[in-house]
Amino acid sequence: MYTRLKPLLFKSDPERIHEHAMHMLSWAAEHPGALRLLGAVCTVRDPRLTTHAFGLTFPNPVGLAAGFDKNAVAVPTWAALGFGFVEVGSVTAHAQPGNPKPRLFRLPEDEAIINRLGFNNEGVEAVAARLSALRETGQVRVPLGVNIGKSKVTPLKNAPQDYLVSLRRLWPHADYFVINVSSPNTPGLRALQERGRLQELLSAVAEFAAYQPPKPVLLKVAPDLSDAALAEVAELAVTHKLAGLVATNTTVSREGLKTSLNETGGLSGRPLRARSLGVLHFLTGLGTGLPIVSVGGIATSDDVFERLCAGACLVQLYTSLVYEGPLLIKKLNGGLLERLERDGLSLQNLTAVR
Repeated sequence: MYTRLKPLLFKSDPERIHEHAMHMLSWAAEHPGALRLLGAVCTVRDPRLTTHAFGLTFPNPVGLAAGFDKNAVAVPTWAALGFGFVEVGSVTAHAQPGNPKPRLFRLPEDEAIINRLGFNNEGVEAVAARLSALRETGQVRVPLGVNIGKSKVTPLKNAPQDYLVSLRRLWPHADYFVINVSSPNTPGLRALQERGRLQELLSAVAEFAAYQPPKPVLLKVAPDLSDAALAEVAELAVTHKLAGLVATNTTVSREGLKTSLNETGGLSGRPLRARSLGVLHFLTGLGTGLPIVSVGGIATSDDVFERLCAGACLVQLYTSLVYEGPLLIKKLNGGLLERLERDGLSLQNLTAVR
């Protein structure tokens, strides 16, 4: 059905279609009957898919990456669609409209997207209130992560305090947190990956977390970092006792694209596959023991299998959902089970990092 619908959808503005999709997903989240129907059609339930990482248990290793549900308006629906975990955001301390439109572009030949949305979101207060209500009504059915970014109006020198505002407000409502310093769409944000600034930020986060009920905190890194910079980031993550890394964010590279599109922003989807996999191999090869959530160019069950074999504990996707539709997660989990059965393996055999 989605195959037939996609050509019509792709004739319209990408952000408008995304808004319509989020409206429908949000509607489904508020209607138990719709959730039951989606769950019956889309969810693969099998204990062999159960995954354990950074102290949490996931019904399967395939999660929704940050960026799709920025304001946490459809959390129950993502679980009904079969995701093993959901990461909402990026959320910022201050509500912000993001960058001027147009700011979202499809590259169908490449199965890719360029975005320069700029952390458009309703702000931490609105998201915290929404998540609190979901917790109170028992509607969070898979592990829930919150991806936190820096507010555009906050100077870099005040970035640690800005992140702490969001962490403090959201801490009771999420199962894990991701510190996002790697989006290319907020001016200067990636400078927070530099050793000195990252040291300051992670020190502040670690000091805050030490006095809270324990929650995993991960760091999301850019695919455009050099190996030396990635090694520094991993070293700091270990020093400050982070629970893991999310690798990777979108890329500013345009290498190998079939589509000629002169638009700035972060590129996601199939063209990111090789670099994201390469970063995963490099990070696991450092031997730090840090769990790695792999994201970037994942579209098939073979992709999932490959990332888990390479040492990822979990995977995430976003762009392939746009190109493949809502039954994708069922295909990925079903295909992963078939591969495990065929090769006589289990997820415990595959996952090298915990």
